[in-house]
Amino acid sequence: MKSRFHLVAASLLVLAWSAQADTAPTDPQIASIVVTANQVDIDAGKLAEAMGSTPEVKAFGKRMVVDHTAVNKSATDLVKKLKVTPESNATSDTLKKGGDENLAKLKGLEGAAFDRAYIDHEVEYHQAVIDTIDDTLIPSAKNAELKALLVKVQPQFVSHLEHAKQMQAKMK
Repeated sequence: MKSRFHLVAASLLVLAWSAQADTAPTDPQIASIVVTANQVDIDAGKLAEAMGSTPEVKAFGKRMVVDHTAVNKSATDLVKKLKVTPESNATSDTLKKGGDENLAKLKGLEGAAFDRAYIDHEVEYHQAVIDTIDDTLIPSAKNAELKALLVKVQPQFVSHLEHAKQMQAKMK
């Protein structure tokens, strides 16, 4: 049975923006959402590197840190170039809070229980991020370069999701 947090995480990105406003997110809000979503996964990846009980979970965590750090660097470089200041919003704030709650939960687990919880969250989180990129962020981005960055990084999130699903299947 999924925990309350996992249910929230799976629908968080898809629903959070529509709950916040009837309008599409602005480019500064999109920038904040992107950076926050990546930072959440970087933080969880670092924890998996440290606490994972198998080489596969540790390696996956490291991959999340490396890949999402690169996306954040690209996003940060772009917003500096465009002179856009990321604007905190309900979605980015909720992402941060959910990420902190996930870390707290994971820190209370060990061994196989940690590995399962981490990978289960990664599957749900990446699916929610992909849905939000496709359904909200790309269609809402006004700046062509920001939209292009979102389109460019989307396949990487799909790759992470597929890898996490493969790992999840082996753990069941």
